[in-house]
Order: sequence, then C-alpha cells, then structure tokens
Amino acid sequence: MTTTRGAARAAPVATLIVFLVACGGDDDGSVDSRTGERSPVEPPAFVADIGDAIAAVEAELGVGQSFFEVTANDQFTNVFVAVDDGTTAVPYLFVDGELQPPAPAQPGAEGRTFAAGDVGFDPTMILSGVAADLPETSVDALSVYGDGVGAVYVLGVTSSAGGELDIVVTSDGVIVSVDPL
Repeated sequence: MTTTRGAARAAPVATLIVFLVACGGDDDGSVDSRTGERSPVEPPAFVADIGDAIAAVEAELGVGQSFFEVTANDQFTNVFVAVDDGTTAVPYLFVDGELQPPAPAQPGAEGRTFAAGDVGFDPTMILSGVAADLPETSVDALSVYGDGVGAVYVLGVTSSAGGELDIVVTSDGVIVSVDPL
C-alpha cells in the first residue's frame, strides 16, 4: 500500500536537490530574507481533509486504528486502514466531509503503519518549503505514510512546465527529498 506516484532515480534526484539549494526561490516572499525562516502558506482545502478523514474513520471504527496511507487531493481523500495484524487494507473514501462505506478489504497488504496520534503537521507550514524553493509548482496531493516510527508526509506536485514530483517534507514543511516521476 505504501507506494508513491513513481520510482526514485538517484542521479536526477541529486541534480534536482543541488538545483533547489542553488536557486533558493524566495520570489513569492515565503522566506524572510533577514532570518531565512519560511512564512505560512495558505493550503488547499484538501490538506485539512487528512485529519478530518482520520477522525471520521476513528469515529466509525473506534479510536486507535492503524493506517497504511491517507492521501488527499481536490476530489477526495483515500484512507487505507490496516486490519488483521497489518495484513489487510480496508479502503475508505472521504468525500465532501463525509466518510463513505468501505470498499472491499484488500488482503495481502504490507507496509508500515501509523496511528492518528502520529499525524501532526501545521497545515499552513507543511507547504512552506515547496512554496519557497519551488514557487512555480502546484500541490496536487498530500499523502501520509507510516515509517515504522511515525508518519511521513509526501506532497505530489506539478511544475508549471508539466513535470511531476513527489516531495517528502517534515511536518513543518522542510524538504527532505525530491523524487521526479
């Protein structure tokens, strides 16, 4: 269940990271030139859907669920709940603030999980690194995955030139890695 939109390629990633560091990209004012700190960014509405979808699943199934993945975009939020000791995923859709009935369970699931308490990001800061370093991109999706210790945040972005990237960020928006798709 824990797959992103593409496979990582080491050489292009290294080149892109060097490019990001060299360019800095603070044209949109999202980095204070005096302090170097990132400014809050108004997130797309779907960013808040991550927490709302997790809360809706836990209201339905009970607190303490394990999740393989939660991915939100403009249309809906996918929530993959880990059941049967993490060997089966039960997919839910969260659409327009409403949890939909579960889809059929998917046995044979593998991957690390996370709990609701592991998800803790500031919606106004999680996009700040991308806004500062890649101002010509649009954020298409936010995914949360388990890493065995907590949660990992991945932004699916599209550049103004049409290229797609998966960008791993910290809960406060610092870019950790960039994977071209």
